[in-house]
Amino acid sequence: MCGLVGMVGKGDVGPDIYDALTVLQHRGQDAAGIMTCRGGRFNQRKSEGLVRDVFRQDHMARLKGPIGIGHVRYPTAGSSGPALAQPFYVNSPYGIALAHNGNLTNSEQLARELFQDDLRHLNTDSDSEVLLNVFAHEMQTLGKLSPGPDDIFQAITAVHRRCRGGYAAVALLVDYGVVGFRDPFGIRPLVIGVRDTAAGEEHMLASESVALDVLGFRLLGDVAPGEAVFIDSKGALHRRQCASNPQLCPCIFEHVYFARPDSLMDGISVYKTRMRQGETLARKILRERPQHDIDVVIAIPDTSRIAGQSLASALDIKFREGFMKNRYIGRTFIMPGQSQRKRSVRQKLNAVPLEFEGKNVMLVDDSIVRGTTCRQIIQMARDAGARKVYFASAAPPVRYPNVYGIDMPSAEELIAHGRTVEEVCELIGADWLIYQDLEDLIECSREGNKEAEGFDCSVFNGEYLTGDVDRAYLDRIEALRNDDAQSLSRTTMLAEGAVVGLHNDAS
Repeated sequence: MCGLVGMVGKGDVGPDIYDALTVLQHRGQDAAGIMTCRGGRFNQRKSEGLVRDVFRQDHMARLKGPIGIGHVRYPTAGSSGPALAQPFYVNSPYGIALAHNGNLTNSEQLARELFQDDLRHLNTDSDSEVLLNVFAHEMQTLGKLSPGPDDIFQAITAVHRRCRGGYAAVALLVDYGVVGFRDPFGIRPLVIGVRDTAAGEEHMLASESVALDVLGFRLLGDVAPGEAVFIDSKGALHRRQCASNPQLCPCIFEHVYFARPDSLMDGISVYKTRMRQGETLARKILRERPQHDIDVVIAIPDTSRIAGQSLASALDIKFREGFMKNRYIGRTFIMPGQSQRKRSVRQKLNAVPLEFEGKNVMLVDDSIVRGTTCRQIIQMARDAGARKVYFASAAPPVRYPNVYGIDMPSAEELIAHGRTVEEVCELIGADWLIYQDLEDLIECSREGNKEAEGFDCSVFNGEYLTGDVDRAYLDRIEALRNDDAQSLSRTTMLAEGAVVGLHNDAS
């Protein structure tokens, strides 16, 4: 999961892309990058770290041009380090830069084809670089000195034929404009907006609508599954469906955890979806324990607050803020390494003893993945004086890895994998544990858009939409994603040093 921005404006777009990336920071905290174009030249700055740390005033002064793309990265294939900061760039044909959110399930096959058949060199193990080179090769085979919208759409059609998985991407073609496209299932999100200025219309592509809102863009809608959108250098908008059998099946975990609540995705309000999650979970509690003894509902900030509030309201129980959050600690789910996640929980949250002492407390979280965070939080609640600690998950048990762009770890690191609810409850140290039912979760999202043909729920049910995920593939990603592999990969990347183009023109 990463954050994307692409913009064609009437003046320098670097500052707007910077602001949009700060709004999308929740989607990735590993690295950030911006690339702009002016007068046939790319200007770039990218590095590890948060947006506010990567870009200084002197960097922004060099990011000139009315066309640009930006990216915030969170690693999804076990690799992290400066070499993998995006956007990536190739100089042939034309000069193309690309930023990508998602994961290609056939990236190994594509990498072989690119080397053996297309004669293209890859500098990293990133599937984003694979996607860029596939797109660049398809553009090159057209043999056009000055490509138009039809040529670009023809290349994207070929990309969809070759690539499998979940992906959304924005690409910058030097002096031609910005193109955005989305996989045929619409697993990863991408929206488009327009802003009126005295000089004319400006367009922006982004992973979430909130990035458009804060910059005064009007949401035009989502890039449809399989669709490509091209904004040429003059600001004209071109759109075309480029997939043969598109289906809207977005990732439901965006609604559970990743997206900001004030975002609209595929016409679905994340805020209202999370409210419905709390309401349906409350109904399940009343079915299973109509004589419950819950005194207070406390959400684990921040993503579970909306579900916790609606759950408490439906149960007619007090809702209290029992944990104070340190805003300067990142999201523990996307931190590399188990030891770092464990340290961060205590640094991130502090209990308010008055809300726990002598009470039966229902803690609400958006989901339980490894169990690291909730286990420590339950103990914090007990240390603060809670008599009993119940735990509610707004999502069903996470039992399977994600292969479409979320770094859900290897199956063996998922606490619910191969375990019953009762066994998970014992492991996290709760007095009672209740999960959302998958059917209810799906309905919470579907109510926002009845036209959605389904949702990617693979982390809950092990059903992978693209049909190309087998046991051998899962074994390979398990070897890449477990904590030991990630630690070794990061150490190796740092030992090998920097990458070509990492700080060019903006170091």
